[in-house]
Amino acid sequence: MNKEPKGRRGPERGIALLIAIFVLLLISVVAIALLVSSGTETALGTNYRASSTVYYAALAGLEEARGRLLPKNPNYFGASIVSPSTQFPLGRTLYVINRLSGDSIVPWDPSNPYYDKEYGSEFNPVSAATATHDSPVYSVWDNSNSPSIPGPSYKWVRITAATEQSLYLDVDSDGLYDDSIPIYYNPAQTDSHGNPAPSLIKTLSPPSTAVQVLQITALAYLPNGSQKVLQYLVAPVTLNLTFPGALTLDGLSDAFTGPSSSYQVSGNSDNSDGACGGMPYPVNAIHVPDHSDAVNIRSELLGEGTGGNYTGNGSSPPSPSVGVGGLPVSLQTAQSLNQIAQTITQNADTVLTGNFDQNSLSPAMSNVNPMTVAVLGDFTLSGGFTGYGLLLVTGTFTYDAYSSWDGVILVVGKGIVNGQYSGSGPAPNSVINGAMLVAQTLNPDGTPRTTLGPATFNSNNQVQGTGIYYRCNWIQAVQAPWTYKVLSFHEIPQ
Repeated sequence: MNKEPKGRRGPERGIALLIAIFVLLLISVVAIALLVSSGTETALGTNYRASSTVYYAALAGLEEARGRLLPKNPNYFGASIVSPSTQFPLGRTLYVINRLSGDSIVPWDPSNPYYDKEYGSEFNPVSAATATHDSPVYSVWDNSNSPSIPGPSYKWVRITAATEQSLYLDVDSDGLYDDSIPIYYNPAQTDSHGNPAPSLIKTLSPPSTAVQVLQITALAYLPNGSQKVLQYLVAPVTLNLTFPGALTLDGLSDAFTGPSSSYQVSGNSDNSDGACGGMPYPVNAIHVPDHSDAVNIRSELLGEGTGGNYTGNGSSPPSPSVGVGGLPVSLQTAQSLNQIAQTITQNADTVLTGNFDQNSLSPAMSNVNPMTVAVLGDFTLSGGFTGYGLLLVTGTFTYDAYSSWDGVILVVGKGIVNGQYSGSGPAPNSVINGAMLVAQTLNPDGTPRTTLGPATFNSNNQVQGTGIYYRCNWIQAVQAPWTYKVLSFHEIPQ
């Protein structure tokens, strides 16, 4: 009987099945891992989206409140609620409420889902429930204001005055966290070596350069329970300039040529406006830093036979009122004046680089909408135009007395004012209401000077019209804050 021979691979029968099962198992593990990973990624994406949404919602609340602190904002809170020119009282609380349809937002009610728990952390032992607060203001996105336009989903924003306790910051390093003295930001602060060192200060008598610090806190909340509390520390950005004269020639050996006999520079012209930013009133008609300039200018004016027109302190000074010295610190050096010019340029409504005239100004400018204009070059004001606001000219300013300006004119750079008279008959009642300052802070090649050069006011007997009248109301109006600077920004853990 013949036996069937054994196959060579007999012992390996079934290995293919094992390999197939192993590969299937491996694919299954990979598939399960991919499903788990996909689910994790989806969850992470969902959480990130919710976190980002609530973060930017709270940020939107901070920005709305910061913007509405400005008088220029069409939705300004109003001077009766908060004003950059007056102190926001300690202990005062202002809430901005942003309701969606069906929302009941009461930040001072402990039973409300949107209760302000952070208040007690900042102002202990006072809590949101025991604090006094103003009547709430409603957001521009509030359901009653914009029922059909969905806005950011923040719930409330709170505005309070900053103290050491609320900031948990020992500003004056005395080892205490005071809650009875407001915190200010002084951009003109210097260190022990006289170098610029803008910083927070705690004082009941702030210097004229300091501005109050406010805390803005916002809560955003999503239906899924995601929430964030963000906080700004802000202070208004303003020049805070005061002028010792209706016309200030800010330099040594200034050149001044008197206008015609019909022109008047008056520091005693403020009606009932009173003192401006602490500057005594009345001010001088013309103010210069040194005595020799004052003598020369008085002589020039008397030589024109117009001494009675250049009135300042007193109703009938025996000679034109020309003051000497006593300039505010911010107006004493080329460096500080160049810094002022830079700040104006950075925050101006309009910046013109080159040589321009009034035709380049915005038609939106008006007496109720004064604007800040920085001209980095020469500028001519003529054609019977009336401008309103703060005008900076770094080149030569040519002024035709048929035109007027209500506000402040700073000719800081070349420091040259030239008068002209384009008409053939008597000039109309054109006038500069506010103040003018002229200073040479740049060399002919445009580089900054280390010291002030001579300022030039050259009328050549051509400037006519009414003149330059010191007006505190316009000086203050055009220096309303451009913005509230964010000094710090952080998220408060919940």
